[in-house]
Amino acid sequence: MGVLELHLTAISADWHLVRAVTKPLLMPVLAALAWTRSAPRGLLAALACGWGGDVLLEIGGTVPFLLGMASFATGHVCYLRLFARRGAFAGARRAVAVRCAAYGVVWAALISLLVPGLDPGMRVPVAAYSLLLAAMAAGAYGLGRRAALGGALFLLSDTLIATGLADWPQPPDGDVWIMLTYACAQMLLTVGVLAAAPMVERTG
Repeated sequence: MGVLELHLTAISADWHLVRAVTKPLLMPVLAALAWTRSAPRGLLAALACGWGGDVLLEIGGTVPFLLGMASFATGHVCYLRLFARRGAFAGARRAVAVRCAAYGVVWAALISLLVPGLDPGMRVPVAAYSLLLAAMAAGAYGLGRRAALGGALFLLSDTLIATGLADWPQPPDGDVWIMLTYACAQMLLTVGVLAAAPMVERTG
């Protein structure tokens, strides 16, 4: 998407106005493309929640950040419902349990490392949000490789944000990597959902 390339360039070049204008366009453009491919309402709702989170996080400050986190969390719930309707949790129970346990271990490890560096008021929200994010990523794994990669990239993107909150050293062009992994995550999740038929269509 051209708007993503422009946004990433704006981050690297410190074009603050272009960055502020292009970030809120990312999810609407993706939603419009998904809509032309008969996207389910749940997918459009998830992308709308992503748009809300993008806008709120761009404002800055603790309250907008928490509201943005809540918006993204709502989007993850939308994704989980979509995954369930498309059979992401309908495979062998052992396989489902293994991938859920694997993401649970990742979540526990990340939280144990991050919490000491977080402000006390952010610890519970970050832990709760990241648990929901890990559940979404585990569910995405059940829709195939593209959705699985999308879920993993979403987890990576938000982990980079969390390490910033915990005052960990950041990679060069950290904001570029955050937005690149996030945008790719949303695109891959969208493609994964569109490629997976609802269970009623599979079994009907």
